[in-house]
Amino acid sequence: MTQTRIPETATTSWSPLVAACLGAFMLLVDVTIVMVALPDITADLGMSFTGTQWLLDGYALALAALLLAAGSFADHTGRRKVYLSALAVFALASLACGLAPSGGVLLAARVVQGAAAAAMMATTLALISATYHGRRRGIAFGVWGGVNGAAAAVAPVLGGLLTEHLHWRAIFLVNLPITLVAGWLTVRGVEESRLPGGARLDWAGMATFTLTAGGLTYGLIEAGEHGWTAARTLVPLGAAAVAFFVFLVVETRGTNPMLDLRLFADRSFSGIMAGAGLLMPAAFACLAFTSLWLQQDLRLGPVMAGLALSPMAATSLVTSVAASRLLPWLTPRAALGGGLLLIGAGSFLQGLLDAQSDWPALAPGLIVVGVGVGLAVPALSSAAMAHAPAMRAGMAAGTVNTVRQLGYALGIAVLGIVYQGGGPAYAALEDVYRVSAATGVLAGLLVLVTVAGAAGGRSGTAGTGPSRA
Repeated sequence: MTQTRIPETATTSWSPLVAACLGAFMLLVDVTIVMVALPDITADLGMSFTGTQWLLDGYALALAALLLAAGSFADHTGRRKVYLSALAVFALASLACGLAPSGGVLLAARVVQGAAAAAMMATTLALISATYHGRRRGIAFGVWGGVNGAAAAVAPVLGGLLTEHLHWRAIFLVNLPITLVAGWLTVRGVEESRLPGGARLDWAGMATFTLTAGGLTYGLIEAGEHGWTAARTLVPLGAAAVAFFVFLVVETRGTNPMLDLRLFADRSFSGIMAGAGLLMPAAFACLAFTSLWLQQDLRLGPVMAGLALSPMAATSLVTSVAASRLLPWLTPRAALGGGLLLIGAGSFLQGLLDAQSDWPALAPGLIVVGVGVGLAVPALSSAAMAHAPAMRAGMAAGTVNTVRQLGYALGIAVLGIVYQGGGPAYAALEDVYRVSAATGVLAGLLVLVTVAGAAGGRSGTAGTGPSRA
């Protein structure tokens, strides 16, 4: 099927691009902006370590679990309508976060925020694609990708500034004026677009995938606090296994699956998906625990903690831009595999801590990880689409983003278990980084072994995710 094409003229406004980029910037900043505010939030609301994990995972999990479903729903019901509705829900959820009187209310609002973010992420790029064509589409995609990178670089510092000079509640309330502007621009300048025809939505696939992702993440987080044999660990893990089996059956037998599992018959596509999922715990999930060490043990303020983490995001943005211009011959396989190996090496360097280590000890590793992220992340979508049928290109790109966000959510859960293993904070953080390093190296080797070395440069739209996404 082909989407409805909106005629474009030389006077087509850039306001639809601004509207889409504002939404993308907000949802991506909100993935990681909470990191530097974690100590203040947990102290004010009396939250446990498990609650701290859910502040990050509740958002990321809802985003990952609903991304494919939201994209499918928007394709059929109208992307502009879904985007506007998502902006409204995101604003209300942000208001609820900012006014939350307790940890439970905050966690619930974060999940709703993540659900709205899934609909926003699923529609921003589609709206741009439907509005612009030819050279203007290339410019629009470039700006959108740049905004993604800027969100990664700005989030830690912005979170620190708002938390230290205003209050942690400001990191949520700042979304309200931005959503108003994005909504106004969308109403004024964005035309409706949808796929033609009346194909039915894959409700069973949406439900079983959401249950799988939610049960698995919940079980892993509970395992860190209550152990692997506790009922509150085993029940959700068992439910996730059953839901995943049903999901495989539904997607295999369905006539209009949300995710065409035949894509994974291609060894290269499967390798790319493995790399996408493992990239997140290797590069990003560990930063949550680093932020806790910086503020709770080194006694840095939120601004300094944000600045201490910023070398990775800044380096990844510079590397991404430079590589696309200076290394046009670099294939997606080489960029993704090599980038993941660099992420593993950088995580290893970050783990060389001792009792006397201060925040500058992290900088060399953060820079190396940033170079790896700058090479790997922009190559993900183009690599996935290169190994998928043309008619499934949109599904392939959506699957990359879903797998990345799910990898981030699961990474927080798994590394949380490692971090709670006992010992001084620096030693626990060392263990976290050792696991992250091994994950990055494993992911890089998997990509280099499984992905075919197809010709072609690094063309394609940058992916999206916590740090860049």
